[in-house]
Amino acid sequence: MKKYKLFLQKLISQSSHKLTVKEVNENKYHRLRVTLFVAMIFIALGPMLLIATLSYKNYVNLLQAEERDQLEWRLDGASRSFSSVINNITSLTMFASLDGKYTTLISNDNLDELLFIIKQQFPFVTDLEVIDQDGIQQAYSGPYDLVDQDYSKEVWLQEGFRKGKYISSVYLGHRQVPHFTIVVSNRDPQARKQWFLRATIDAGALQQIITTVKTKPSDDLFLVDDMGFLQTASTTFGDALTQYQKEFFSDINRTLSRDDDTYHHVIDKLKGTPWSLVLVEDKYTHQEKWISFRSKLFFLLTACSIFNILVVWFLVNAFKKQLSKTDELQMNMLKEAEHTNKLASVGRLAAGVGHEINNPLAIINQKNGLMEDLLALSPDFEHKATITNCCKSINQSIDRCKAITHRLLGFARRTEVVFEEVQINDIINDVLSFLGNSIMHSKIKMTMQLAEELPTICGDRMQLQQVFLNIINNAIDAIKKNGDINIRTCQVTGDVQVVIQDSGSGIEEEHIAHIFEPFFTTKETGKGTGLGLSITYGLIKEMGGDITVHSHIGKGTAFTITLPESDEK
Repeated sequence: MKKYKLFLQKLISQSSHKLTVKEVNENKYHRLRVTLFVAMIFIALGPMLLIATLSYKNYVNLLQAEERDQLEWRLDGASRSFSSVINNITSLTMFASLDGKYTTLISNDNLDELLFIIKQQFPFVTDLEVIDQDGIQQAYSGPYDLVDQDYSKEVWLQEGFRKGKYISSVYLGHRQVPHFTIVVSNRDPQARKQWFLRATIDAGALQQIITTVKTKPSDDLFLVDDMGFLQTASTTFGDALTQYQKEFFSDINRTLSRDDDTYHHVIDKLKGTPWSLVLVEDKYTHQEKWISFRSKLFFLLTACSIFNILVVWFLVNAFKKQLSKTDELQMNMLKEAEHTNKLASVGRLAAGVGHEINNPLAIINQKNGLMEDLLALSPDFEHKATITNCCKSINQSIDRCKAITHRLLGFARRTEVVFEEVQINDIINDVLSFLGNSIMHSKIKMTMQLAEELPTICGDRMQLQQVFLNIINNAIDAIKKNGDINIRTCQVTGDVQVVIQDSGSGIEEEHIAHIFEPFFTTKETGKGTGLGLSITYGLIKEMGGDITVHSHIGKGTAFTITLPESDEK
């Protein structure tokens, strides 16, 4: 018996372990859902984000290229306008220094008259000077006290000797006022010496020219000399004569657009001068186009991302639910197979236990009968009545043991099922007539709601009687006294359904999963074998039906039996 008990405990513990596997699988489903969601989001959003990034960069590059083209076009126009003004001044100075004019210019007030004529067209020319080849001033016309100045060491004079014509950068010089000079070299045919006509121009004239040639108020247009010093004020980089902070290439005539984090920057070298014209403009001057494109791109990207996330979330959840249902169905099938195998194993054990118990029971019954016969034949003696009562108690215990072994053998014996057309209401009435005394004794109110014209089912009458007998007996035991039992029958989509509901104490939730297991009982010790519901479950399944249970503590329990309708109409 100890061996059988250990085997049954092992089977029940394995069943409990299987139930916990489903809970463990929930974590696996959660991890699978997260992994699928991340992978599908990456697959869905990755190409979209890549295309959006490429589109963004390409549009920015196109917009910048368009702005650079427009910037260079404006710079080109400004360069031509500025060069035209400087060339006109230079040409006029060269005309005034033609051969034979040296002696004329240094005598009388001829230089003053020439300055007056020049200022009529170019008022920003401040003074004129005639200088000999030794760098000594021979004549001066202007507002400054610069008579007889020695310019022999000046850079502009040396460059005038070398080039014949020279335009200087803006500097302070003896005047201590920002200015630049245009020096033109010529040769006196009488003295056969070289001489220079120097025109001094206020640096503010450059700023006026810059302001005149600017095409857009937002442009920052300014001059830079070959040494990198600003010749005119810049709204971006500072005042005139300050160091220009940008890298500057003085060895090429034209520098293409160069960009930094904030500006478009184009440079044009002015021929014949020490200056380069620089045009600087904030990036993305076409703000409306840029803001419109960026807003549309952001809106489309956000809308597509949200849509993709919702679709992926829906698909992942649907896949997870379907996988969970499939695994649950597989688990139920495995549990059904395990339960069937368990019943078969317990049946074989029960058969062995029943036979082993029946043999000593037969001997005990025989010996007890012999004792009763001997007591009946013997005269009265002290304690005869006590011994007789003990024999009766032994007979009662033998009868109880016989009932248990009979059920064990009935559970283990694989009897042939005799299928026939039966009416379920008739079987229920037969069982209730058999249990009438128990129902009356327990003062139980029986409520019947049997549907009329129920279809017949194909089943074994004797086994169905045993099924309803077991369930109603359990209901009576659960109620004990003064309760209700309600029995309903109905037809549900081609099946016949029987619901047996009691008002007993109910079954604990943790016990519901085990009530159909062999030898599991919630009754008091000695009042149940734990085989009734196991036998009931096996019989229902053998006839192609199903049985479920719903219970609430303190409110009662309801068993629902579903049996297939007979094919014969």
